[in-house]
Amino acid sequence: MATSNDLKNGIVLSIDGQLWTVIDFQHVKPGKGGAFVRSKLKNVLSGKVVDRTFNAGAKVETASVDRRDMQYLYRDGDDWIFMDNISFEQFPVPDAVVGESSRYLLENQTAQVAMYEGNPIILELPASVEMMLTYTEPGLQGDRSSGGTKPATLETGAEIHVPLFIDSETKVKVDTRDGSYLGRVND
Repeated sequence: MATSNDLKNGIVLSIDGQLWTVIDFQHVKPGKGGAFVRSKLKNVLSGKVVDRTFNAGAKVETASVDRRDMQYLYRDGDDWIFMDNISFEQFPVPDAVVGESSRYLLENQTAQVAMYEGNPIILELPASVEMMLTYTEPGLQGDRSSGGTKPATLETGAEIHVPLFIDSETKVKVDTRDGSYLGRVND
């Protein structure tokens, strides 16, 4: 058990028999009345996002979630096989848990997998990854200024927007949270 004052981004709560992860929270102390905590929670299984307000100091039940660094090995049907970096045990992670992260997931890449009662419930990629562009329209001479973008395909098949001067077979850094281009990678 914890109190609403202990809320942090990423913590997993057990509310009404369901698991919710805290996306955002804000402690509010109005001029009148008691303080409270305004939070945004995401259901771990369904992905539904709700706003919830807790009185300051209210008891909340936290779920004991084991977060482990794991290496992605391969895909097997609807499962993604990950290996624990410490015990070398392999775990299947269902498609539903991987979700949109699959757009930025390469073999042998390390990710953090949150386990609850032996089952994977959350997959967190690093904030940015380095990937090769497999295709984009060729850049034109004079497209060196900032401003314009064009679609490009990553080696996983995901599509992002890159500046006009970027060519195919270029290694780029991509933000895994929103799929935005962060820059070129010089090898």
